[in-house]
Amino acid sequence: MTLLIIVIVLGIIFDFINGFHDAANSIATVVSTGVLKPGQAVLFAAFFNVAAIFVFHLSVAATVGKGIVEADIVDTHVVFGALVGAITWNLITWYYGIPSSSSHALIGGLVGAAVAKSGFDSLIPSGLIKTISFILVSPMLGMFLGSLMMLLVAWTCRRVAPHTMDTWFRRLQLVSASLYSLGHGGNDAQKTMGIIWMLLIASGMLHSGDALPSWVVISCYAAIGAGTMFGGWRIVKTMGQKITHLKPVGGFCAETGGAMTLFLATALGIPVSTTHTITGAIVGVGSTRKKSSVRWGIASSIVWAWVLTIPCSAVIAAVFWYIGRFIL
Repeated sequence: MTLLIIVIVLGIIFDFINGFHDAANSIATVVSTGVLKPGQAVLFAAFFNVAAIFVFHLSVAATVGKGIVEADIVDTHVVFGALVGAITWNLITWYYGIPSSSSHALIGGLVGAAVAKSGFDSLIPSGLIKTISFILVSPMLGMFLGSLMMLLVAWTCRRVAPHTMDTWFRRLQLVSASLYSLGHGGNDAQKTMGIIWMLLIASGMLHSGDALPSWVVISCYAAIGAGTMFGGWRIVKTMGQKITHLKPVGGFCAETGGAMTLFLATALGIPVSTTHTITGAIVGVGSTRKKSSVRWGIASSIVWAWVLTIPCSAVIAAVFWYIGRFIL
């Protein structure tokens, strides 16, 4: 029982670090355009992260909890390895200011610990393929929707004075930022819920058909909101300034395109990367101006982090699964 509590607490800590690491996803555009000051932005984003509890069903939690690895191989050591692998990779990428995916770090950690215990037969191919495919789909969809929004706005407002546009979109960006933060909270908090759900079933405290306890839902949303309030400022700089220069209209289009992607994925129960999504949307907005508006060298280094996240977190998780067997 003590070990179970320790691992659940570790899950809540991961959720906090997820919010801390991914705060840039919600606030980078609104901060870099000067619409909100950093302190205001994190409070704003955290509020809507938590408000997602009233908006989304637990479809993503069900996918993570029951659709990635076989339920009968899950135990406290597997979940311990998965969480430590994901937390370690998150801290490494945060330190270097790399906007990697907390979501895929968690999936990679779960895969690595499960394979270390029972081999590749422990994986559920359909759920894993669906999740991995969205490493490509979510940024591409974010890029498409962000650029489409930018083109639509440019055409619609072609006769509006630049100063008037700036005034309008400074206000509208508050709407788009709130929608994106809702999507971020709704998709990311549920991944930790899925892990804890899986652990409670494996420990016998829940049956496979039981609903997720409300204390888990509330704790995970509160943890990601608290993490967001602390903000990962190293990554904010990369996302909001280094990829491309954003004005309020660009920030609005990037956030709206990203929010549309997250709402769709969460409704379908697909655990996507909010980092991948908003990065794609920002690149899409920048590319509508001219090719040189996007710093492609920075963008390519981010893509390499995406590629490496699942295998690196999987290896770390496998190592900690072995360690956990002896110390826990």
